[in-house]
Amino acid sequence: MSRISELFQRKPANILSIYSTAGYPNPEATVDILEALEQSGADMIELGMPYSDPLADGPVIQEAGSVAIANGMTIARLFSTLENFRSRVSVPIVLMGYMNPVLQYGFEKFCAEAARVGVDGLILPDLPVYEFEKEYSAILNRHGLDFVFMVTPETSPERIHKLDELSSGFLYAVSSSSTTGQKATLDERAGYFRQLKEMRLKNPVLIGFGIRDKAGFEKACTYANGAIIGTAFIQSFEKEKDSLETTRAFVRSVTGEGK
Repeated sequence: MSRISELFQRKPANILSIYSTAGYPNPEATVDILEALEQSGADMIELGMPYSDPLADGPVIQEAGSVAIANGMTIARLFSTLENFRSRVSVPIVLMGYMNPVLQYGFEKFCAEAARVGVDGLILPDLPVYEFEKEYSAILNRHGLDFVFMVTPETSPERIHKLDELSSGFLYAVSSSSTTGQKATLDERAGYFRQLKEMRLKNPVLIGFGIRDKAGFEKACTYANGAIIGTAFIQSFEKEKDSLETTRAFVRSVTGEGK
């Protein structure tokens, strides 16, 4: 059983996943931040691989990616950074990025390295379904990596079922058809979330995009198995210089622990 499946089996509700950009605010802090996220109460971590043209990301995460690239973060350096990180971090880690740098690195080589260092799954929003089925699914399976597809309020029920069937680990429910960081009005999408719940999907569902705080997280958890917070976490580094204390304070502000 994968770490992601084990997590949802052990804790089927109120899953908190935090998005962090690899190499931001500096490469040396990446694993320290992962460890601080887990210690503070994050159940899972989505680790962003910086890319120069991130189609699904809003300005805050785009800027964090630009800083990380300027800091020298590449896929090769990411894997070097993650070497032996499992001695310090036990929660599931999902890499989120885009196909271009992964293909430049070599898809099979990328999957082999990700699995070797202890990564659990991938989110690649620009990987088309046809290519996934035809070429890449077998590679992911060979290396034991989960793959997570995204659905939106505009995704048809037929396609939701298709993406759910192809996904493993969980299904990513985007709160609105926009980039990351837009404030989500979850109640306005209540019908969409109810639909997902009534479809009896194979995978658990996490809601992402625009969830920023404890209230938003708790609301999302009424509709799904949990939620992903990214932009608000990245923004927290703009106010405080101590990245580890910033990390701990942010997660605790969402979970309500340590208050």
